[in-house]
Amino acid sequence: MKTLPLVLSMTIASSMLLTGCGDDDDVTEITPPPPATTDPDPTPEPEPELVLMAPEGQLSAQIRRTTYGVPHIQADNLESLAFGSGYAQAEDHLCLLADGFIKANSERSKYFGPHKRIDFATGMPLVEDNQNLISDFGYKALRVRESAEAAMANLPGRTDAMLSGFVAGYNLYLGDLASGAVTTPNLPCAGQPWVQPVEPVDLLTYLFSIAHLPGSANFLDLIFFANPGDGEEYLPVPAATAQLNEQSQVQLAQIQTLARDRADAMALPQVNERGLGSNGWGLGAEITENGKGIVLGNPHFPHTGQLRFWQSHLTIPGVMNVMGGSLVGMPGAINIGFNQNLAWTHTFSTAEHFVMYQLALKEGDRLTYLLDGEEMPIEARVETIEVNVGGGQVIPLQKTLYLTEKGPMVEAPPALAPFGWTDSLAFFVQDANEANLDVLEHWIAMNLATDLASFQQAFIDYDGVIFNNTMYADDQGNAFYIDDSTVPNLTQTAMVDLTSDPVLMALREQAGFTILPGYDSTYAFDDAVPYEEAPKLLRQDFVQNSNNSFWSTNPAEPIEGVSPLYGPQRGEQSLRTRMGLTLMADARGDDGLFNPAEVEAALMSNRTYLAELVLPELLAQCQAQGDTQVVVSTELSVDLQPACAALAKWGGAQNKDAIAGALLREFGYRFDSQLLSVPFDYRDPVNTPNTLVSDGSALVALAAAAASLEQNGFALDAPLGSLQFVEKSLPDGTPSGVRLPWAGANNFEGGFNVFAYSNSEGDDTLLPKHAYPAAIDAVTGAPMRSSLSEAGYHVRYGSSWMMVVGFGEEGPSARGLLTYSESNNVQSPHWNDQTQYYSDNTALRPLLFTEDAILEGLISDQTIQAQR
Repeated sequence: MKTLPLVLSMTIASSMLLTGCGDDDDVTEITPPPPATTDPDPTPEPEPELVLMAPEGQLSAQIRRTTYGVPHIQADNLESLAFGSGYAQAEDHLCLLADGFIKANSERSKYFGPHKRIDFATGMPLVEDNQNLISDFGYKALRVRESAEAAMANLPGRTDAMLSGFVAGYNLYLGDLASGAVTTPNLPCAGQPWVQPVEPVDLLTYLFSIAHLPGSANFLDLIFFANPGDGEEYLPVPAATAQLNEQSQVQLAQIQTLARDRADAMALPQVNERGLGSNGWGLGAEITENGKGIVLGNPHFPHTGQLRFWQSHLTIPGVMNVMGGSLVGMPGAINIGFNQNLAWTHTFSTAEHFVMYQLALKEGDRLTYLLDGEEMPIEARVETIEVNVGGGQVIPLQKTLYLTEKGPMVEAPPALAPFGWTDSLAFFVQDANEANLDVLEHWIAMNLATDLASFQQAFIDYDGVIFNNTMYADDQGNAFYIDDSTVPNLTQTAMVDLTSDPVLMALREQAGFTILPGYDSTYAFDDAVPYEEAPKLLRQDFVQNSNNSFWSTNPAEPIEGVSPLYGPQRGEQSLRTRMGLTLMADARGDDGLFNPAEVEAALMSNRTYLAELVLPELLAQCQAQGDTQVVVSTELSVDLQPACAALAKWGGAQNKDAIAGALLREFGYRFDSQLLSVPFDYRDPVNTPNTLVSDGSALVALAAAAASLEQNGFALDAPLGSLQFVEKSLPDGTPSGVRLPWAGANNFEGGFNVFAYSNSEGDDTLLPKHAYPAAIDAVTGAPMRSSLSEAGYHVRYGSSWMMVVGFGEEGPSARGLLTYSESNNVQSPHWNDQTQYYSDNTALRPLLFTEDAILEGLISDQTIQAQR
């Protein structure tokens, strides 16, 4: 028998006493007390607020690293959280960050001389190209430092906190290195004059420079060579204060000769020459087993350089708890990741983020243009940079840059002839991302979001997602897509003319980007497309993107009727997009629904759409061809029997053991939709075009692929893993000697888990890296289009930060991988560990998000502090 609480026992006893004495006539009625009431709508406990700045400037952050070196950073305020992020990033990527700061601040020539590719062992240029000069003057023309300095006085609060905290953490690490509190043997940049403490304005300058990458940074060459005369006004010349010795005079003459040669060879830039890609899925309640969302994140980015991802876990207790990958230099926010309630990823958008304008100049005055008949000035601004010319001498060189109020002037190359900077015409480029202060605000708002409405509010409030599509899913089963990358907000007239005026349409086709009249304000823009007009889609089945336009986000509900600057509608889809949509349809379980393991299996399946589309027909044509040689050119005929026999052994996926995987790839590089007989139909974008042509042209492409492989010493039936490998560079740019066989496909064969091999694919740093001589195409005599080298397919780009996040009753369950590992420091145990993991497993690994998981995987724990 339970013992009653004292108060309750006394109450019962008192009641018995009052009703148990006297007869009925004498009973005194007792009015019971009213029942206890409960406030039907109690005031909820207030949610903890985000504290921005460290109280009294006392910065403090805990950095716990778990397996594979992943930092879990915790602080009580945003400034301290960024402080921990800055310190941990400097531990892993000091040299990369320092190089980014000097690039954005136009100081590469000061420390490394006028040429970009530097041999760090000798200090001598590997290629004499004036590229550091062009970069330094180019970022002066883009006004990234000038814009950052102007913005510092009125920064948004969260941006201020993140910039301040990050640089304090970065500088603390530099101080710890200098004092010996931490030691990093053979860190190549430690103690170098170009590795210096920074200020918040330096970090903001760097972020502004990154914001220009998909836009006006493509035009640094044409900005450098822009000048109103017909002579050599573009040449840099010594400043009046320069004292030139004989060596520096020789260097200056060389700089000017190289500039003249480059001016003669000017060409239009290939916009997005970095080849940035990615796959992203957001799966909703209708196609998941538990009715909750799943996100697949698979950015295809450079494996080296300033677009490298870094994984972290960021926590402010009770306020923010987010994990994922961010570009190096992102101060205390996650770019692609998840929190307790939602996950998101990005892919590179087809949208345009700038417009080139053709100006009508005032007659007889090449520095005045007309806008709605009003005279507007072109500013001739003299800028000076310092240039290391060797022998311990640094000299000031100056050059005139030409700027309009809205952007720098550019020289029109011969490809746009007869246009140029003439007596009547000139061009400038206006970038919608110039001085974009929304970048940090936008991503931190996504990090803090708790549901669909608050996530969407981030896009309503900000335009900081510079060049990305966004795919999202949450624990309520919503799947959401938006391309709210920063896109010029053109007038309705301009948008109509872009799709109907034959002159504007032809210019756009010829240039590869939009060129509009700059003499009529009808075509001008001042801001970015607002949220309401951006392409977006909310579904309960799925949203996806593999770098085709917004139009094909979900074929059941094509998006149409948005600005033409966002990309094409009703266009043919890439083989990779078709592979992704095919996986979306047939990679589910027997129940027709996805769970996270099945999504991961789809990502890592290494299927290729080209093989599934044409391989049976190609092999049938091979068999019919027999031993009759295929004529590729007047100099080359090929017996296809060995190639056909090898290709018949291909195992259905581009895994390491894929026989003839390289042959399929080289065929893919020679394949296009002209080899298919059934044309594209926008009503069936997943399955058209199809059916291999039977006129023998496909066999010619296969014969050229086979001949090229054999000519370069590669067996047709070699397993893919014997050709495709990762090998990192040592700090001096020499090969590490550790080659890891690598699974994965390629865009041109319609892969989904994609890798590529170009030596310059998106790496905009000066940090040295090795390369092998190019393999030569047997037909053209030029380097292979696939970037096959004499050593094989040397992976430098592709799947980078990969993640699959699902939600259950307890919150997120996530697996992921950073394919090139967490640190760029060869001395770190985390320089190559995830790389080795992928080579051995071709799988993701658990992401340690809960406290129990962190404690189980803990390998280090430190608390850092500093006074602001």
